[in-house]
Amino acid sequence: MSTVAQRIGAGRFVSFELWPPRSSASAQALEEALHELVSLGPAFVAITYGAGGSTRERTHDLVVRLVNSPHLPLAHLTCAAHHRRELVELMQRYRAAGVDNLLALHGDPPLSAVERLPEGDLRYAVKLVRLARELEFPCVGVALHPEGHPAASTPESDWRHQAIKLREADFGLTQFFHYSEDYFALVEEMRSRGAQAPIVPGVMPITNVRQLERMAAMSGTSIPLGLAERLHAVADRPEEIRRIGVEHATALCRRLLDYGAPGLHFYTMNRASATLEICANLGWEAAAVL
Repeated sequence: MSTVAQRIGAGRFVSFELWPPRSSASAQALEEALHELVSLGPAFVAITYGAGGSTRERTHDLVVRLVNSPHLPLAHLTCAAHHRRELVELMQRYRAAGVDNLLALHGDPPLSAVERLPEGDLRYAVKLVRLARELEFPCVGVALHPEGHPAASTPESDWRHQAIKLREADFGLTQFFHYSEDYFALVEEMRSRGAQAPIVPGVMPITNVRQLERMAAMSGTSIPLGLAERLHAVADRPEEIRRIGVEHATALCRRLLDYGAPGLHFYTMNRASATLEICANLGWEAAAVL
């Protein structure tokens, strides 16, 4: 089985993020998405890990299940609210099951001002990268923020921290964003700081305005004013929201590919249709993706 980094280096590709199901209805949606997305020959499929380990076993079971499927799994793992021994145990279980690829994360805090995500023994994601190396993971990636991490004290400290992470990783995977300029500025900044690992842009097709706003608040992503106005003007018409979202994402993806992005990573929300439509708009056939 090849690694995520090897597949990124092989040329233009698509990849997807999915989350483990929380109910029978979401389990059905997941199965449908997996079935439909396989037609695009994804380079890898990232599986999310809930803050503080809230989806620990569901994430583990789904990742391990995908080891012997057409999908190459990328296991998310967060260090916030975890003891080191818990992380070691989780990673050893993954290695024993044949999981080679890990995305090392700190973990997003809750949106509520009242709630706080406890710190773990490893305060930063880069320490989780180093622990994964000790446990001989063949491929380790990190998350990057084109618009800056929402908890960063200054832009300079944010760039410095992101570069430290990327220099120790095999690849970077960005949070979703809406301006291609933000992605290319991130790439240029990382290269200027000696971080040479490939950076994969993350794109989220907009199909639900409330969900978009919630995720943007978590990640610190800004929503373009013109786009927000168009979406709110049709807030009571879901099909129009989806049409605008697909149109916007298609244009963003074209700019990214035209100016040198290695591929595209889609935040699917466990729904395949918008991503499939965007790829069709880009003229991609399954054989051309890998």
